[in-house]
Amino acid sequence: MSPATLFDHALRLHRQHPGGPLPDGGKPYPDDEIRRPRSRNDPRLAGADVAAILDRHFGSVAHPSDLVFRDCDVPIHRNEHIAAAALRADRQRVRRTGRWLVRHATDRRAALVGLALLATDHADDDIPLIQTIGLLADWFGPLAAEALQRRRDGAEALTWLAERTTGWGRVYVIEALCRLGSAGTRSWMLRHACDGDFLNGYFAGQVATTAHLHEAITGDDVDDALIDHTGRLLKAITDCGGMGTTLEHYPPSAIVLAAHATHLSRQAPTFPRYVNAATIADELITKPPARSGCTSEQRDTIVGQYLTVLERPEWNATARTGLTPPTDLTTWFLTGPAARLPLNLKSDEPPAAPPG
Repeated sequence: MSPATLFDHALRLHRQHPGGPLPDGGKPYPDDEIRRPRSRNDPRLAGADVAAILDRHFGSVAHPSDLVFRDCDVPIHRNEHIAAAALRADRQRVRRTGRWLVRHATDRRAALVGLALLATDHADDDIPLIQTIGLLADWFGPLAAEALQRRRDGAEALTWLAERTTGWGRVYVIEALCRLGSAGTRSWMLRHACDGDFLNGYFAGQVATTAHLHEAITGDDVDDALIDHTGRLLKAITDCGGMGTTLEHYPPSAIVLAAHATHLSRQAPTFPRYVNAATIADELITKPPARSGCTSEQRDTIVGQYLTVLERPEWNATARTGLTPPTDLTTWFLTGPAARLPLNLKSDEPPAAPPG
């Protein structure tokens, strides 16, 4: 029996889960028994051995099935050596080779090389092929995002892939959407880009800037989806130091925070809304106002808005219900934001006064 290809593996799982991410990102892969070689000591040489193999291949009449990369450390990101080898060869042959490798490779090194070749081209015909292998996003997400953003219909294709990826794979795809800055994807980015994962911190600030969040959240077309996503986005930005743009370096932060707190006061309570608002308020209190892009007066007003909502009986009751049964999230929340804020989650006694 022939070994399964990476493409067929992704396609089979996608058909079973067409509307969302593959379970566990598609792992285990068909070639999981193969171990990746160690990276070279000199990062400048990464991909050079792959490029040499490609040069020899394109200088011959060999079929793509003759290509072997088992002893190569194939980069998962765009690589100048591999891109240069593709540009030195006949464009049509590069496309045919890339397509064959993505479609038929049984180990991820060969599939990565095929995707790297397609990432040097612009043909829209290859979008479904790139999207399918891109579903195995931890390995193929960076090059799939690179390839799709070069296509005329790249923004739509990237949005499709973003809806079906999580973790690091989602980071690569959302960052590519931000680089494109397409007005057609702005509404989607304002409502769906952040899925609540810690890794959202890498791109949350980019999303806020690219999608013009400050205009949307203060505009006339504000719905629950926009407000909820703004909460997830602000939660990611408040605690993403070393990852991405922080509130301190996001100029409209005070405007967006105040607008979110105002809109929150008109929403019905849910546990995710409670946790996001409490986490944001906690971050604002525990850091100097300037770290949040606010003056002292602005920070105090915004925190007061959040706490006023969180202290309402119906919000308090919703939070208590959401805290059971215990989970990693609820344990973190109770020992973190809930322990530092004047919240009343353990008794029926009135909450303490907010910090002065």
